[in-house]
Amino acid sequence: MNVLISACLLGVPCKYSGGSNAHPLLMEAARQGEIHFIPVCPECLGGLPIPRLPSEKQGDRVFSKSGEDLTEAFERGARSALHLARLFDCRCAILKERSPSCGFGQIYDGSFTGSLRQGDGVTAALLAQNGVRIWGESQARQALTEWGAFALAGEA
Repeated sequence: MNVLISACLLGVPCKYSGGSNAHPLLMEAARQGEIHFIPVCPECLGGLPIPRLPSEKQGDRVFSKSGEDLTEAFERGARSALHLARLFDCRCAILKERSPSCGFGQIYDGSFTGSLRQGDGVTAALLAQNGVRIWGESQARQALTEWGAFALAGEA
């Protein structure tokens, strides 16, 4: 089974700040190898540098904290992520929650205050529109259990 995954969740330092959002459970699942993760960072695929200013969606556009419109880069990255999902037959994705690219269901509201609103990131929306089931990292255990991916040490 191939699953598209936000690269930052596997410890890749592609977060806007240059860090990652390493998720221990997902990293263990990757090591066990029963799920073939296809790591992507749509923002990097769209040509944005590391590090970069944080970005948030305002309506249908994406702006950096300095006000630069980055929508085209986010859309380019989303199209690249969809291309990889199709190429590797990924029917599911585990994506970074609240991100202007990968957030699904809830994203930052565009005020750069940490406030949330209902909505989807650019990549998550495009993937969902094309039939890819989206999971957030807080749903990792549920997704892995549903897929029968692996049993954690000490768990039944």
